[in-house]
Amino acid sequence: MPAGPSTLADLRKAGIITSQEIVAAIDGYLRDPAAGPYRFASGHSIDIAALVALKLSREEIRDRAGPQEKTFRTAVAAVVMAAHPTLP
Repeated sequence: MPAGPSTLADLRKAGIITSQEIVAAIDGYLRDPAAGPYRFASGHSIDIAALVALKLSREEIRDRAGPQEKTFRTAVAAVVMAAHPTLP
């Protein structure tokens, strides 16, 4: 693992955060985007709503091929995996 801040993907690969936790975080955001930051069992946290607002536009998602909900979920997952969560 790199010496600098780790992405969520790095933490998952290292076994610090599980895939199930990441899915739960994304599910929680999709159910209630205003729920606030998600805290993982490791103590790391991530504000998916802030990431989505910063990195994705609804127009960008709308213009992609495929069902919108699945496409949006995939885009959110990509943003989440590349994010640097807050340290515990």
